[in-house]
Amino acid sequence: MEETSQQFTRPIKTGADLIVKSLVDNDVEVLFSYPGGAVLPIFDSMYELDPPFSNILCRHEQGLAHAAEGYARVTGKPGVVLATSGPGATNTLTGIADAMLDSLPMIVLTGQVGTGVIGTDAFQEADVIGLTTPISKYNYQIKAVEDIPRIINEAFHIATTGRPGPVVIDVPKNISEAAVREEYSGDFYLPGYQPTVEPNISQIKRVVEAIAEAEKPVVLVGGGVNLADASKEFLEFVERYQIPVVNSLQGTGAFPGSHELALGMAGMHGTYAANMAINDSDLLINIGARFDDRLTGNLAFFAPNAKVAHIDVDPAEIGKNVKTDIPVVGDAKAALQALLEEETVEVTFAAWTQECLANKKRHPLWFKHQDERISPQWLIQEISERTDNQAIVVTDVGKHQMWAAQFYTQDKSNKFVSSGGLGTMGFGLPAAVGAQIGRPDDTVVLISGDGSIQMTIQELAAVRQYQLPVKIFILNNQTLGMVHQWQELIYSDRYAQSVLDGDLNPDFVKLAEAYGVKGIKVESEDQVPAMLDEVFGNRDAYVVEIMIPATEKVFPMVPAGKANTEMLGVDPL
Repeated sequence: MEETSQQFTRPIKTGADLIVKSLVDNDVEVLFSYPGGAVLPIFDSMYELDPPFSNILCRHEQGLAHAAEGYARVTGKPGVVLATSGPGATNTLTGIADAMLDSLPMIVLTGQVGTGVIGTDAFQEADVIGLTTPISKYNYQIKAVEDIPRIINEAFHIATTGRPGPVVIDVPKNISEAAVREEYSGDFYLPGYQPTVEPNISQIKRVVEAIAEAEKPVVLVGGGVNLADASKEFLEFVERYQIPVVNSLQGTGAFPGSHELALGMAGMHGTYAANMAINDSDLLINIGARFDDRLTGNLAFFAPNAKVAHIDVDPAEIGKNVKTDIPVVGDAKAALQALLEEETVEVTFAAWTQECLANKKRHPLWFKHQDERISPQWLIQEISERTDNQAIVVTDVGKHQMWAAQFYTQDKSNKFVSSGGLGTMGFGLPAAVGAQIGRPDDTVVLISGDGSIQMTIQELAAVRQYQLPVKIFILNNQTLGMVHQWQELIYSDRYAQSVLDGDLNPDFVKLAEAYGVKGIKVESEDQVPAMLDEVFGNRDAYVVEIMIPATEKVFPMVPAGKANTEMLGVDPL
């Protein structure tokens, strides 16, 4: 067979070669991979063909998947993962489920035992199709070498169109070893998969009519606006009608946090102004948010007086949780462009807007300084100012995640990277690796906790290996903070297994240095300015351990099962 690409140093000979070529044909720039027996033919093919994409070695397959998520989040391109069979494949499951809930495009290639022994409990065999069917957008097991180009092309198409999501391709070892005797077509035809991108114009007109009839409208911006790269159109739409804006966690940055009309995040740890705006509104326009339970609180009391318009590219989300009066199926960018093309209706919401802004001024987010100890909210504000609100902020999951969402003023789209739907501790460090690789010129700040960071801390090796200048801040309260807060407020101070004080935590500075990364520990506020000068004064990676009080809480807080109007800690206690 003749060489099929000038990019390769020898002709395509095997199924593994076809896989590598197909990745190149789909413009893959980065592969997050970890070798193992079932995928060695693919690694050997990459060694010899020398494809033009980077191959990033994380230290755990869960790290691969989260790194791919971070890369996808900041670039809009699919993150691509290669892991081996059995435990290699099962270790990616958390990342696949995470990407599914947060609608991130991802391709996960898993090795599999040979087709002749599938189903026999062969060494390192796992039923990848069975395991990933409920947590992926689609999955394949390749049965014949000639199907490789078509399946890989289909996978990229499915992962990146409609509502983005993870697609899994399981590759038996004998398929990747099989000889390639002719050129195989990558053409595909998917008549049953035709996602709706362009909205129905009659429904768009109904949204505009609803705006004309409203007195108290509010717009909820979700991650769909970030994913569709529609923040410019969203800003123009909001400013045309001067409607107050609230955001979901994943909608952070889709609308500038410093904009006058921004009321902040809604939901369990949302602002008073945001939750009250939804509660008191007569029109709620949701663009690209899922109406998940952490945002809505008790559904029986959510937006009780509002007509609801819901714009979402996934029709399954519309009406799933919240009764919808005006359903609009379509891509957020296409829908916003259609809204902007409609003739502007003459409206004024000045009185309503002033009411919302008065709530924002009367009940702002707050925190107290405790002696000389470091207030995490203050620290995050300082980081926000040092980075001019321009950094890519990655978080783990816990109190620090909510403080980062509340106190880092994110003004840019696709620069807040967090595990929203699955709430995955351990997401942060590998996601920061992927984000920094995707945006090498940006400043990437990871806000983590002493519990979360330990779940994937081995990825410091990748930080060192690829010389990634990630700024890692570990907010160390010596507890599993959010669990601890719930135990204090709901379970009568019964702190079962949530305390990590004494010698239960490692020395994070020494641990960072063991991986070859600079480490700093600060314990009082007066040490913070010099630390920030050093960390942001050069392009080195840092691990900064910040000792914070275990008693510091995330407020406001809506207790589980309560309405969003039943917030605790709205004002200083």
